[in-house]
Amino acid sequence: MSNLERDPVELLCAADGTGGPVVQVLAPREVPLGGPRAMNVRRTLPQRGRTTIGAWCFADHYGPDDVQLGVGMVVPPHPHTGLQTVSWLFEGEIEHRDSAGSHAMVRPGAVNLMTAGRGISHSEASTPATTRLHGVQLWVALPDASRHVGPFFEHADITPVLVDDATVRVFVGSLAGSVAPESSVTVFSPLLGAQIDLPPFGTVELELEPAFEHGVLVDSGPVEISATDAADGDALGNEASTTAAWSELAFLEAGRRRIRLSAEAQPVRVILLGGVPFGEELVMWWNFIGRTHDEIVEFRRQWQADVIARDNPDGRFGTVAGYDGSPLPAPELPTVRLKPRR
Repeated sequence: MSNLERDPVELLCAADGTGGPVVQVLAPREVPLGGPRAMNVRRTLPQRGRTTIGAWCFADHYGPDDVQLGVGMVVPPHPHTGLQTVSWLFEGEIEHRDSAGSHAMVRPGAVNLMTAGRGISHSEASTPATTRLHGVQLWVALPDASRHVGPFFEHADITPVLVDDATVRVFVGSLAGSVAPESSVTVFSPLLGAQIDLPPFGTVELELEPAFEHGVLVDSGPVEISATDAADGDALGNEASTTAAWSELAFLEAGRRRIRLSAEAQPVRVILLGGVPFGEELVMWWNFIGRTHDEIVEFRRQWQADVIARDNPDGRFGTVAGYDGSPLPAPELPTVRLKPRR
């Protein structure tokens, strides 16, 4: 998915300190994807209070939207650098095309992961068969040692497992003995991504990797979240709990060893994200991730010249074959150098 804001915020991101609350609830902001009839998404990453969770650097939550009423996803070819996109659906179907030659459908129960590396372009559109569209779009920042890899695309079907009252689907990394299919999904830093479903009044307890910081993005709820730094079988240790509502993101600092999720009278569905704190500074603007202002400027110049002006269709971002429409021009850069926003 593209960041289609008319004035995208530039961000210089670094690993956040752990001096804040143990469980911090972040509210989303509404962002339209396109024009006046655009589909709205609710964005919880990045924001000034929290720019990353591990290497997860972007989280959009959307739907359920009635596509039959004309609100669907239509994102023309657009560029990415220095990141991976992770597409995960609850309902509907999205057609993906990219300049690496991939053409695939995004459907519930399967993960589509696209590695932009040094540069890629892709398009996304909900299909005519889709009546309701509902899911999340996530970005992962690539570490400096890996951010210039060649672009590629991967797809993997995910098998659900039962843990306590919950149904767990791990699409990146491992959790509760369930491991995402590593042969199909490639990551470049330690990560976790999972969907967890609970019935009304259900509860699940899960062991966490204490080196990770974690986020709980609520798709349906509310959900009560309790976290402790005690290992299984130890004394309770330092426990913190809170309640997160629909579309909110609860952040748990590194050091938490266990998490308990509890539903009230409504069923719960959350996305659990995790990763080792991202220790590198990075500049995010529009759909690019780089390390300096000048690098972002050059990415934009190449996209505008090579693709929008069609000077070099075989350049850094290539060409998306089979898409019936024009690529998306980049917005104007700010008139000042990109500066830190925390």
